[in-house]
Order: sequence, then structure tokens, then C-alpha cells
Amino acid sequence: MKISWTSYFKHRCIQRHFSIEKAEHIIRYSTERYFDIDSSRLIAIGSMGDRLVLISYEENENIITPVTIHETDRKQVHFRIRNDRFVRLQ
Repeated sequence: MKISWTSYFKHRCIQRHFSIEKAEHIIRYSTERYFDIDSSRLIAIGSMGDRLVLISYEENENIITPVTIHETDRKQVHFRIRNDRFVRLQ
């Protein structure tokens, strides 16, 4: 699938000191994926060094459009799962 990088996503990567190359790897190969009920977007979770990151993205036909990226932790991910905000994707 093709990834369409928005200027907003690129800005967030720069602002938060994340590598776009590592973000692409997480988007393409993460085994931890969810559907976010609140935003109606897909979520990929992965590691960048010692940081756990959450990438929100949209997928239409053959194009993936990352929306935003931020650091998270296991506690926050589990909280969102327990409160039915995140639904695990297979």
C-alpha cells in the first residue's frame, strides 16, 4: 500500500522527534492494531527505541494516510481497551 504523508503528520514527527522512517515501519508491520471508536480511525502501536508510540491513520483502497503520532504508555493503551475505546484488530 502507498503511504500518503500529510504536512501535519510530518510536522508532528519533527515536533515530537520521531523518525518518519520508523513511523512507516510501525504503520506497515505493527502486530498491535486497534480501531479507535471515538475518532473512527485505525491505530498502530510500536516502539521507537525506548518510547512506545501510537500512530493514528486512515486507510482507503490502496492508500494509508497517517493522521498523527504521539508517545503513549501501556497503562493508557490498556485503559482505552478496558473502556471500549480501542477494539483490537486481528
